[in-house]
Amino acid sequence: MMSSRIIRAAQYVAIGINWPVFRLRQNYWNMAYSNNTVEELLQLMELEPLEVNLFRGESRDIGTPRVFGGQVLAQSVIAASRTVDEGTIHSLHAYFLRAGDASAPIVYDVDRNRDGRSFKSRRVVAIQHGRPIFTMAASFQLDQEGLDHQFEMPDVPPPENLASEGDVPEERLGDVPQLLRRWFTRTGPFDFRPVQKTDVFNPYPQPPFSNIWFKLKEKINVSDLMHRALMAYASDFYLVGTATLPHGISFIQDELTMASLDHAMWFHRPVRVDDWLLYSTDSPSSSGGRGLARGLIYDRSGTLVASTIQEGMMRLKGKRETGKDNE
Repeated sequence: MMSSRIIRAAQYVAIGINWPVFRLRQNYWNMAYSNNTVEELLQLMELEPLEVNLFRGESRDIGTPRVFGGQVLAQSVIAASRTVDEGTIHSLHAYFLRAGDASAPIVYDVDRNRDGRSFKSRRVVAIQHGRPIFTMAASFQLDQEGLDHQFEMPDVPPPENLASEGDVPEERLGDVPQLLRRWFTRTGPFDFRPVQKTDVFNPYPQPPFSNIWFKLKEKINVSDLMHRALMAYASDFYLVGTATLPHGISFIQDELTMASLDHAMWFHRPVRVDDWLLYSTDSPSSSGGRGLARGLIYDRSGTLVASTIQEGMMRLKGKRETGKDNE
């Protein structure tokens, strides 16, 4: 039976509060084919409070077949943080349950699980069309002193010596599935500069390790919380793709189906996403139609600011496992 909380959230999507539905829809479609500027990304993080513990967010089509997982992750961080008066998010554990609809709003329902003296726990359910599409457990902590150590940053070329992720030549766009074509023609808010170039049109087996620099294309004046939320947004780029490297396959191939299953993240130290960050990823295993990837995020000075782990579905046509997919 559908819970009363989900029914209530679905009603808010349907009837609207402060916004009529037609205006919401107009905003979504206007954003869907925009240039994805930094300003628009910040607008995407502006959730509308509907009621106590209940928020609504817009969506954006960035060229992926479904709502970008990093968007839901970042908006969930914002929603959970809106219910915490003191403390900073230090970890999250999330599951992607269903594909999101980029043309519809998302309602975020927050449970205040526990408010302790040092730690606070929250649970967020993201809802579309009356069904949960995503869940997240997050923990917040008051600032404290403690023991300190970290892995050293890999020795890689600085971002100034590397080229930005380039556009796909017009003659190659015909090789890209229609649903992904906008992904390659978008202008995003982040500048990505890979250390190891990978040709998605001619993949070949290589070790499951990757390093990529990234930052926002513009300086922003926002809170530490917003920097962490935007880092969560960016952390969903390129992570699980590391698991494809040993197999010489590419996400643009029709015979490959990929989807994020979960995402975990730990925020170790303060961060600014408008300065260069190094995303160092590896994939220790793939099996059972799933690939596992891990990531370490360093700032320009070599300080480890965050860690990530993600598992994704990786299926090749003709090798599909038995069982029923999530609806």
